[in-house]
Amino acid sequence: MRFDVITIFPKIFDSYLQESILKRAQARGIIRCAAHDLRSFSRNKHHKVDNTPYGGGAGMVLMAEPLLRAVDAVRRKTRGVKRRKVIIFSAKGKPFDQKTAYAWSKKYDQLIMVSGRYEGIDERVKIALKAEEVSIGPYVTTDGDVAAMVIISAVARLLPGAIRLESLAEESHWSSLINAERQGAVGSGLEYPHYTRPEVISYRGRNYRVPRVLLSGDHQKIARWRRRM
Repeated sequence: MRFDVITIFPKIFDSYLQESILKRAQARGIIRCAAHDLRSFSRNKHHKVDNTPYGGGAGMVLMAEPLLRAVDAVRRKTRGVKRRKVIIFSAKGKPFDQKTAYAWSKKYDQLIMVSGRYEGIDERVKIALKAEEVSIGPYVTTDGDVAAMVIISAVARLLPGAIRLESLAEESHWSSLINAERQGAVGSGLEYPHYTRPEVISYRGRNYRVPRVLLSGDHQKIARWRRRM
C-alpha cells in the first residue's frame, strides 16, 4: 500500500518513518511512503503556497493551485494504482477511528493525504479532488503532518505481514471489527489491562501488586477476568 503526503515540511516524516514497525513494513515491501514538498509545485518565484483569506480574518490559507498540481503529480507518478483515496485533514471532518482504518486497509491501495497548516486549505481543493475531509479528534493541532502520521500508523499495521496476527487479536477494537464483519454490529472491544514483572512495585510508600488471578495459572479464570475487564 502507498502513503503519499503533500506537505510544506516533508523532512518531518524522515525519522518517524524510519523506526520500528513502519521501517520493517517498508523494508518488506508491504508499504511505500513518500512526502512531497508542496513548495516545489508553486509557480511563484519565492515558492509561495499561502495567501490571505477572502472576506478577511486572521492567518493565512494554503492556496488551491499548488495543491491541485501536487496531487495531479502524485497521481501521474503512480498511475498504475487503481484503488486510491485523497484525504484532507480538518477539525470539521469525519472522525477517524479504528473502523475507518480497517476499511481503508482493505479497500485502498493508495492514500494521498493533503497536510494543511495555518488557517487551513482553500475549500475548492476538497471539491475539485472529491477528497474526504477527516479529523483525528476534537482538538486542533499545529499542522496536518501529525494527522498523516496517525493515519499511516493506524492503517499500515492492519496490512497483512506488518504485525503479528496474535498481537492484533488481543488489542483494543479488534474484536469489535471482527464482530462487525460477522454480525454487522460494532461493540466497544476495548483491551484488558496488562501487567509484567516484578509482581510488586513500590512507589512513594505504596505497594502496587499484580492481580492475583493473573498469578493463579488458571487460564479459564484469567480469560474470564480479561473479558470482564
